[in-house]
Amino acid sequence: MSHTIAVVGATGAVGKEILEVLEQREFPIKEIHAVASSRSAGTAVPFAGDEVTVEDLDKFDFTGIDLALFSPGAGVSKIHAPRAASAGCVVIDNTSHFRMDEDVPLVVPEVNPQALAGYTARNIIANPNCSTIEMVVALKPLHDLARIRRVSVATYQAAGGAGQAGMDELFEQTRAVFANEPIVKTKFTKQIAFNVIPHIDAFLDDGATKEEWKMAVETKKILDPAIDVFATCVRVPVFIGHGLAVHAEFEEPIDEAAAREALRAAPGISVVDHRADEGYVTPLECAGDDPVFVSRIRKDPTIENGLGFWVAADNLRKGAALNAVQIAEVLVESYLQKAA
Repeated sequence: MSHTIAVVGATGAVGKEILEVLEQREFPIKEIHAVASSRSAGTAVPFAGDEVTVEDLDKFDFTGIDLALFSPGAGVSKIHAPRAASAGCVVIDNTSHFRMDEDVPLVVPEVNPQALAGYTARNIIANPNCSTIEMVVALKPLHDLARIRRVSVATYQAAGGAGQAGMDELFEQTRAVFANEPIVKTKFTKQIAFNVIPHIDAFLDDGATKEEWKMAVETKKILDPAIDVFATCVRVPVFIGHGLAVHAEFEEPIDEAAAREALRAAPGISVVDHRADEGYVTPLECAGDDPVFVSRIRKDPTIENGLGFWVAADNLRKGAALNAVQIAEVLVESYLQKAA
């Protein structure tokens, strides 16, 4: 059975990636609509060797659309995702707006596909934060093995996590440094070129940023409410690909060999862990690839039942577009066909 699909935010970095992933994975599409703001309406985006004309979101009628994959920004999703859902369309939303709503499933297919059973409450499914997705994919097999008590994580997040505007700012600032021109800051709070910024999203009252809060609360909702997460989220001068330094404390003893084998056997993970030069994966190398890569697996001797490891993944693919399309695939396979 093929389906009528709308990609909302189709001209943005994630929207373009969604279109590419849909094509690459040969998603069963009967008809596809590219939807964006009025500024982009009438332009075209490539899809399957052809072009799709962009339609105006404010005027777009979701009646007859089976699935809508949203990535237009939280404020826009707040308005238009419920409008699409009320028209009978199932919405998979990449923004942060619905993630912590109790009646909206927050899903990573390798981790909690069973949560999709609750999608009919509002016809909306939330895609988690990019760094959360990457981390919980790696944590799931280890949690099944020895039960995780707490996680301390430092993230190294690409400029592309802030969308096309973030990548453009990194490029322009880098060019300006070499051209000895003034540095212009619009997307980031400090210069991102040749720098790292320990600040992503707004600060909260306890000193954490909202990005750090997201990683903690989303992990509890997706994986286990008993897991405590302490995160420090850092923006780095990389275009695509997030890295995470993860330190996990377990309720039960766990050794490196068992952890490595559990990770190797888990879906969506590629273990590249050689204690030699180049025996690990960096964000540059994972760009354009689907897996979550895990490297540098080792015991943490500073705590009881501790394990540390490095994670890298393409934030535009598994961190956003790919995860959304995988959700759509599970929906089509396990829910929508049965409802038809």
